[in-house]
Amino acid sequence: MSLHFRTPDAAGGTAATRAFRLQFGILAILTGSAVLSACTWFSPDAGMGVVATIAQQELNKDAAAIRSPEEAEAAAATVRRLLGRPLTADAAVQVALLNNRGLQAAYDELAIADAERVGQSLPPNPTFSWRRIQAGPALESEMQLVTNIIALATLPARSEIAAERFHQAQLRAAEETLRVAHEARRAYYRAVAARELIHFLTESQSAAEAATKLAARLGETGAMNKLDQAREQVFYADLTAQLATARQREASEREALIRAMGLSGANLDFKLPNALPAVPPRVQTLAGIEVDAVARRVDLQIARIELDVLAKSYGLTQASRFINILDGGYADKLEKRPDERFLMRGFDIRLQIPIFDFGEVRVRQAEAIYMQAVNRLLALAVNARSEARDAYRVYRSTYDIAGHYQREVLPLRKIISDETLLRYNAMLIDVFSLLAEARQRIAATITTIEAKRDFWLATVDLKAAVAGGGRLGNRQERANPLAVSAGDAGAR
Repeated sequence: MSLHFRTPDAAGGTAATRAFRLQFGILAILTGSAVLSACTWFSPDAGMGVVATIAQQELNKDAAAIRSPEEAEAAAATVRRLLGRPLTADAAVQVALLNNRGLQAAYDELAIADAERVGQSLPPNPTFSWRRIQAGPALESEMQLVTNIIALATLPARSEIAAERFHQAQLRAAEETLRVAHEARRAYYRAVAARELIHFLTESQSAAEAATKLAARLGETGAMNKLDQAREQVFYADLTAQLATARQREASEREALIRAMGLSGANLDFKLPNALPAVPPRVQTLAGIEVDAVARRVDLQIARIELDVLAKSYGLTQASRFINILDGGYADKLEKRPDERFLMRGFDIRLQIPIFDFGEVRVRQAEAIYMQAVNRLLALAVNARSEARDAYRVYRSTYDIAGHYQREVLPLRKIISDETLLRYNAMLIDVFSLLAEARQRIAATITTIEAKRDFWLATVDLKAAVAGGGRLGNRQERANPLAVSAGDAGAR
């Protein structure tokens, strides 16, 4: 809308001021009505309420945006307290939620989205211009106040769309919170499994080293031939190589955990337990896992909101397809000459004429974008159901496998190892049979540790498949080269 009037620069100044105030009052009434219909302001918590609620429901953890020195100090104190004791999986997740700077950047993005919501919910700022012209004794002053009528008329709808977009941003921040939490928990289980493997291989290497030294002394006395000595030595050498590989892997897994928690400096000296928790005695039973995934997945909620936003935008496109630019309003022109004064009133309307584009292009584009969002939502729902089924199947399978190794394989291997040692001490079998059994026991123990790790990783993948926050974990790690190495050693 354009409001125009021209006033003299001298004697007619008072009349010009009145005219300007009148036109400004008309514009203020129009703008005020639009503001009242779409009144909004910044969120007190910058949108973190939704994020904190989802983090509490799905993770039972606290999520907070750190935006002041006091909040930073409180978070640092909590992190130091959690790292001051042996780290647990839950503590690692909480540290990541408070200390991961990438996650805090996502929360800053949420604050940006809040500002965009407020900006989209406000009416357009009017434009003021002033021009003064002097032609001889005549003075002419022109002031112009312009605003967009279409923007004012569609302000309530645009404000509603902006609120939906902001809710989308909240869910994206919540999804990033879940992703960081799941990744921290996965990194924790991998790091502890690598530490448990080192602890076991270190004990096995010590026993093998003692056996190698004994074999060397027996060889010096002639009680053991060179073949048996070589078998003892190669067994010790294999364990040494496996231990070196395990230590390298453990260092990498610990660094991955450090990155997930966002640690640096003095906080790197945290302690991990020597072994993973045992497999729980009972397995989770999730009969309606597909329904839960469709109802709870954060990415599906984001896609649904996107569909609603596009539907409303499509309605706006259809409503304004023929009117793209419309400026209109009341116009005054006041001129003063030495002998006379002229005051002219009228209306000023500017409308874009749809000669070449009748809005069909924008309507067709909006319709195609909407149908694209519909198909993406349906595809995402199908994938969510499949991922939930697959995650639960893997969870049950890894539970059964880990339990089988824990309850059946390891106890039997211990019996075999003890009986083999008794027969070797009784000189009923040779050293090669004893070493072969030792290799098989080591391979079985390594596989048991990996089976426990896979089970705990599967629990994280199951949570991610139902609540959202990332794809399923990388299962290629379940084919640990250490296990292959131990198995090959047993076959030699």
